[in-house]
Amino acid sequence: MRRFASRHPWWSAIIVVVAFILLWMMFAVWPEWLSDLIGSKKLFLNALFNGITLGGLYFLVASGFTLIFGLMRNVNLAHGSLYLLGGYVGYFVASWTGYWLLAFPAAFIVMALLGLLFQYFVFRRMEGEDLRQTLVTIGISIVVADLMLWSFGGDFYNINPPEWLSGPMDTFFITAVKSSGDYVFLRYPMVRVVIFAASVVIGLAMWIALNRTRIGMLIRAGVDDRDMLSATGVRIQLVFLGVFAFGAGLAGAAGVVGGTFQSLAPGEDTRFLLASLVVVIVGGMGSIPGTAIGALLVGVAEQFGSVYFPTYAVVLTFLIMVAVLAFRPQGIMGRS
Repeated sequence: MRRFASRHPWWSAIIVVVAFILLWMMFAVWPEWLSDLIGSKKLFLNALFNGITLGGLYFLVASGFTLIFGLMRNVNLAHGSLYLLGGYVGYFVASWTGYWLLAFPAAFIVMALLGLLFQYFVFRRMEGEDLRQTLVTIGISIVVADLMLWSFGGDFYNINPPEWLSGPMDTFFITAVKSSGDYVFLRYPMVRVVIFAASVVIGLAMWIALNRTRIGMLIRAGVDDRDMLSATGVRIQLVFLGVFAFGAGLAGAAGVVGGTFQSLAPGEDTRFLLASLVVVIVGGMGSIPGTAIGALLVGVAEQFGSVYFPTYAVVLTFLIMVAVLAFRPQGIMGRS
């Protein structure tokens, strides 16, 4: 942070001012002119928290994508299919067993095994051939999408969380003041808060694993110079198999989160693939902190756009990507 502030004092000052204004809008009692200008504070807080929790979901999907695409340079455009298929697996496991938590390891394991097959039979034979990888994985995603449509139909599926996560929780954010002088506090869904906290924990664990462990050192060394690493006796293909399986499994577990947040339906695979691409481009390829920042920006922009600019909600997301590409083509946290 100090290095960034010393290199970019103006940007640091702008970030501090924006953060201060945002905190004031979250905790202060709004004057009437502000409510008349942008609507009720409850609407604003719901849009903000929905954007943050949606950013957590985007992070779970895009973090697996940034491992596969950003670190390993494998262009896997079937990543959205792994997300949706993992959501379907989680839905049926949760329905059959009655245990919501079992859906996560089931979806992770099944998608991790599918990722192993992808890496061994597809990407291992096309290393460094970006165009071939792109075309082949687009074809795989189309085939998988049709198979899912044939198997599960065009219905919407929702994964019901357990009772202890159902319903809203009380927060300390004031949304209004009654005529009696009592404060009205925001109530927000418990499941969204818990899943966002889990995404933060997963993100920290991934960053520590990549930057503070031996396996992370091997992954980064294999990306920079796999021939030299192989010459030291490391079986780099096994390392990459493990990374690809973990990224695919993470996409499957994110499908369970998406089915709990929203719903599972045909077309969600394309939507989350596109969101992952935008998040990775904005945050920077191969950067876990950059993926987190990009996911939050995209999630918040999408939610505020749907509330305040419903006609141009999609445009806001791409405006962020265009601005980042114009001023920092490698992404916010990407390496030059």
